[in-house]
Order: sequence, then C-alpha cells, then structure tokens
Amino acid sequence: MSHRLEATLSEAAGNNLSAAATLEWLADMELEARRGRAIERRFKCSKLQAQPSIDAFHFAHHKSRSQSKNRILRLLDLSFIANGTNLVLIGNPGVGKTFLSKIVGWRACQSNQRVLFTTAMDMLNHLLASQVDHSLVRKLKAYTEPALLICDELGYLALDQQSSNLFYQVISTRHSQKRSSIITTNTPFSDWGNILFNTTIATAIADRLVENSEIFLFGGDSLRKANKNPNPPAE
Repeated sequence: MSHRLEATLSEAAGNNLSAAATLEWLADMELEARRGRAIERRFKCSKLQAQPSIDAFHFAHHKSRSQSKNRILRLLDLSFIANGTNLVLIGNPGVGKTFLSKIVGWRACQSNQRVLFTTAMDMLNHLLASQVDHSLVRKLKAYTEPALLICDELGYLALDQQSSNLFYQVISTRHSQKRSSIITTNTPFSDWGNILFNTTIATAIADRLVENSEIFLFGGDSLRKANKNPNPPAE
C-alpha cells in the first residue's frame, strides 16, 4: 500500500473515487500482493523447480491419457488433498508421470498449500543421514507435515531394510494424519516386494497408500522418444 499510495490517490482523484472506495482499492492491492508473495514462497519451498500447466499435458499421446482425461482434470480442483486421497501414477519411464505430478503440485502451491517434491532416493538418503546426527524425528517432519508430498521415481532402485522401514514411517504417518501423497513409479504393485525389501513391508506400505487413493496407469512410448518423431503412429 505504501509503494502505491501516491499513484493510487492521484488516480482515484482523477476518477472521483470516494475515500472509502480508494481505501478498498488499496486494501485489495495489498491483499493481492501478499497472496502473490505467499505463492512464491510456497513454490520456492516445494522444490518443484517448474510451474507447468495442464495445457502442456498431451492427452492425445496415448489412449491411457485420453481415457483418464476427466479424472486428471478433476485433480486440479485439489479436492483430493482436502479428502486426504493419495495418487499413485504407474508407468514406464518417460510417459509423463513426473510432469503430471508437478502440474498438480504447482496448482496446490497456487492454492497456498504446503507442497514438497522429492525423489524417493533423495528423501531416503536425507533420512538415513539424519540418523547419524540424531535429527531423524525433525527430518521426518519435513516429509510428513506438507499437505502434499510428491515422491518421485519409486522403484528405480531397490531399497534395503533400513530404507524400506524409513519409507514406511513416512507413508504410515501421512496416512494416519490423512495427508495426501503422490507416488510415481515404474513398478506395478505386484512387484513392490522386490523393491521394498520384502513383501511384508511392501504390503504394509501399499495398503496404506491404496486405502484412500486414485491409481493412474500410463502406457505408450516415452515422450522423449516421441518428441524425436513428431508424428508417431496411432495406438
């Protein structure tokens, strides 16, 4: 308000605005500026590193996308966060799982929701390191407290027992607190026992994710491959 005061008063006088209307105008500008700064802070803390739009999501790339279009578009109203619903995006590398998760994450930032994007391995490496300096409890909160946690690339590397247990702690805590997570993975549920140390841990994690979830299966070739061939054959 202080930065815009003189210009606003001058314009208000030229338009014969009342004092009350001028004050309301200034207050609206202040609120909008604060909202913009809050969104920018949310985005910076989210580690998304991009602000993608749904307009850039190519629904025609594969029938699995076009068939899920209405479900995907409904995610943008963020009601799944209010309901504590998880999203599990399954598909081969390059089919757009990470890109879609970032579209949803950026929309949540714009709604002033607390969001955190991380790869599964980066999260677990930080948690493993925190055990050395006895800061695990504090570090766990970094992953359990955001309204939306985006955990990318689960399954690219198999986890040992310690890492699997830490992953379970994150998912179990978020489940009990009804906080939403987005998991992207190239591994179907039936094979999670191979990446999460054993079937007992895998089942415990999957049960908590699936209990209140939406699951998206993406097929087709990698978009990176498709970009080299702008006119791929229809599937």
